[in-house]
Amino acid sequence: NLTAFGKKSLRSKSINLYGDLPAGLFVSVENKCMCVCLFMVHPQACHPSSRHIRAVQCSSYNNQPFMGRLYEWEPFDEVPGDQRCELNCRAIGFRFYVRQSDRVIDGTPCGQNDTSLCVAGKCTSLGCDEYLGSGKVMDKCGLCGGDNTSCRLVSGVFKHSLSKIGYHKIVEIPEGATKINVTEMVKSRNYLALRSRSGRSIINGNWAIDRPGKYEGGGTMFTYRRPNEIRSTAGESFLAEGPTNEILDVYMIFQQPNPGVHYEYVLPSEKPAGPQQEGQDPPPLPDNQVPVVQPPRRPREHNWKLAGATECSASCGKGFRYSIFHCVSRLNHLQVSDALCDSSSRPTPQEEACNLQPCPAFWDIGEWSECSKTCGLGMQHRQVLCRQIYANRTLNVHTSRCRDLERPEIASTCQLKICSEWQIRSEWTPCSVPCGPGQRSREVRCVSNVGDFVPDEECNMNLRPVDVENCDRGPCAKSWFYTEWVCSPQCSAECGMGVRTRGVLCLTNHISSLPLEGCGNERPADSQVCNNGPCENRIEWFTGPWSQCSAECGAGSQQRSVVCLMKADEGFTIMPPYECSSLDRPLSQQSCNLKACGAKWYHTDWSACSKTCEGGFRVREVRCLSDDMLSSEGCDEQLKPPGKENCSPEPCVPHIDENCRDKYFNCNVVVQARLCVYDYYKTTCCASCSRLTHRQPIHRGRS
Repeated sequence: NLTAFGKKSLRSKSINLYGDLPAGLFVSVENKCMCVCLFMVHPQACHPSSRHIRAVQCSSYNNQPFMGRLYEWEPFDEVPGDQRCELNCRAIGFRFYVRQSDRVIDGTPCGQNDTSLCVAGKCTSLGCDEYLGSGKVMDKCGLCGGDNTSCRLVSGVFKHSLSKIGYHKIVEIPEGATKINVTEMVKSRNYLALRSRSGRSIINGNWAIDRPGKYEGGGTMFTYRRPNEIRSTAGESFLAEGPTNEILDVYMIFQQPNPGVHYEYVLPSEKPAGPQQEGQDPPPLPDNQVPVVQPPRRPREHNWKLAGATECSASCGKGFRYSIFHCVSRLNHLQVSDALCDSSSRPTPQEEACNLQPCPAFWDIGEWSECSKTCGLGMQHRQVLCRQIYANRTLNVHTSRCRDLERPEIASTCQLKICSEWQIRSEWTPCSVPCGPGQRSREVRCVSNVGDFVPDEECNMNLRPVDVENCDRGPCAKSWFYTEWVCSPQCSAECGMGVRTRGVLCLTNHISSLPLEGCGNERPADSQVCNNGPCENRIEWFTGPWSQCSAECGAGSQQRSVVCLMKADEGFTIMPPYECSSLDRPLSQQSCNLKACGAKWYHTDWSACSKTCEGGFRVREVRCLSDDMLSSEGCDEQLKPPGKENCSPEPCVPHIDENCRDKYFNCNVVVQARLCVYDYYKTTCCASCSRLTHRQPIHRGRS
């Protein structure tokens, strides 16, 4: 029944909304007393068919017309917090709600699942002492309304360096400890272990690693956690609410350098507050709190009777069953509600062991470890132990007890994802220069298993294909190229001195914009003087040279000067134009077409002759160039200047040293045996070896 609330005034009228129930809530408001079933706090006191008090209040308006008609009403709770103590009801089957009253009946819960109650239109919280408005809460020591002084927090970090593999004690947890938390600061390959002072292993004992879960020990329940996420950095942990009923020891199973273990627990203070002294008055209660009403003593009409026992808690491996007592009438011994018997006199259930036969052994399968590789084929392992349940504890047993069971795999291949790979995404680009050494490149990308471009670091850098390499387009042109002489062999003047010209070009300056080596300062002449013989003493029109054609190729025009001259051997005399009137005046302007807009042959000087005697050859480079001085295929092959010709046809005259003689008569054998390449024979048979040297070029030339 409800012990936190009682009647403020027994003279007031009692209203019970739910009928004759064994328990109720009494709140005094303006000489009115209301009985409410507070099912949120003590659900066992409520009748199964009880409706929520807000539903009862809303349904009371079902028979009152609203806007000219009747509706059935239900509570509407979707209102702001300051309106929770108003009676807002929604018409069932319609999309509107109405505030039926500005306040609900006192004692109505503020919300559907709320332990706070409405009193005088205000939402008042229930304290941990079950008094409305007391404001008391549990402190960290578990004391209602406490100030955290009745206990003390013990904490620390175990950072000692360890060297020996095995169990090492970290900390001792005293008897009576609560709020226990032992956590690795960083995930490692070490394990935490827990053992009682009596020597009983609770977690990870006897070199066997237990699975994460709940384990009973020391009078409390420990939660063992071991994060297994690949990217998680959290370590292992033990958590328990306590209190412990014996001293417990925490160990580390050391396998790698200790990252640090944080531990903390709460102990009662050494001088807890004593009980209330006799003769002292109890502390006064606040005005808004209601004292407990003691229930009236009844004559003993009912008593407790043994009715049997519960089912065994385990089907094997030692379980327990407990005696069951029912409340019966003293008159007819029929079972009645347990509420009619005195709960304080109820016998304590007796515990009896049952089903002592051992449970069958089984393979306990641990979690898979992390994959040994983040991509590609790797390995993962897990622990498989033969275990058996006894007395609600899981024990490690010899593997022979599981011999009839198929043992699960302890290792398996794994692949989190396919590794990224290098892909060549383009062909080689052209060389960066038209001639000489340069570079060329291609696109190389790291591509994931789904075809996306990813950073290069995700691929094996040692296997990256080359994306830049050197290239060589051959030697760059460094020679002067020139055409044949214009008007050759004719001179620009029919008699006397004249000139003839030709085109001269350094290809480096036009074909490539790179700073290549130039053609040198000795530029071949592009014009030279010519003389077609002395002129006679006569008067005639003389013309100057035509100006440059206005078009480099195709149709154009050009001009020249025309004067009347009297020509004699000693020179020229300018005459008036009428002196030459009897002669046809030459044109001073004409159309011109230097060349078809096409290509011409250019060539270099002849190279040195390959031999100085008995016939050799020399070469020169010949190229076809367009008007813009780029390589072309538009030249007439029949007009191509030769690129090779013979030279030095005169016979060779050997030079014989007078001191070069054969010292032996059989030097011809030395020559036949091809021993002249050795210095000894070259000196001993000097004449024969010298003749061989002069004959060899002749022999090669004939072949």
